Amino acid sequence: MENSNLKDLIEKYLSAYNTFNIDGMIGVLNENIHFRNISKGEVNSETKGIQEFRTLAEQSIQVFSQRRQVIKNIIFAGDKAEVDIDYEGILSSDLPNGMKAGETLKLQGKSIFQMKDKKLILIEDHS
Repeated sequence: MENSNLKDLIEKYLSAYNTFNIDGMIGVLNENIHFRNISKGEVNSETKGIQEFRTLAEQSIQVFSQRRQVIKNIIFAGDKAEVDIDYEGILSSDLPNGMKAGETLKLQGKSIFQMKDKKLILIEDHS
């Protein structure tokens, strides 16, 4: 079943993400992974290809001492899934927006995941 394969990929990706396991994250990605982070309707981060994704992932782990994405709901449509996510992270460094190290960032958003050749080809985070 394609839905269960996609769900398994999403769960493996989020488990690796939550534990700062970059190799685990990369392991479920297609070589041509396209990642976008969209905040308030604007793309504020985008990568194309596994190496760009790895670079961004390595940079982002420096920002948080803890982080966790929790799946609230999944809606499947073909080779895509829209996932409602609760996000919580504890900052390990100050951010340009004024948040300080030690503060907790909480967000609710959604992520779009798309599968191709039994790997994730698209991850789009919306907050």
